[in-house]
Amino acid sequence: MTRADRTCQGGFSLLEVLVAFSIMALALGTLYQSTAGAVRNTGHLERHAYAVAMAESLLASYREVPAGGLNVSGGSEEGFSWQLSAEPLVHGAGQIVPDIRPWPMHSVVARVTWKDLGRDRAVTLETVLPQRDRAGAPQR
Repeated sequence: MTRADRTCQGGFSLLEVLVAFSIMALALGTLYQSTAGAVRNTGHLERHAYAVAMAESLLASYREVPAGGLNVSGGSEEGFSWQLSAEPLVHGAGQIVPDIRPWPMHSVVARVTWKDLGRDRAVTLETVLPQRDRAGAPQR
């Protein structure tokens, strides 16, 4: 084998192989980080959707505000805390309520809080419900 035959042989040098492995390692590292971020975001969105469903369920559990008012709270095993409260709507106090109402109306607020990645998170939903009199029917 002559010297000219050795220089014409094909293949990769050690430096080319190291550069290729370095590029592949950087690409895989970036892919891993983006996948981990997507998984983290999915978990956050799942907890947020759970909190919204819990707040909607709390609001749906009352069709009328009791005559004594409404201020209840609690929590869940999953680490969510909730509070449900009502305040009377007063005409002229910044609320859009018509003058003629068949019974008193209340603003009912459901607030669900939880911790996510060390940060406090919250969802607040609000609706308007009539007040129930002591006999169980809406006041007229």
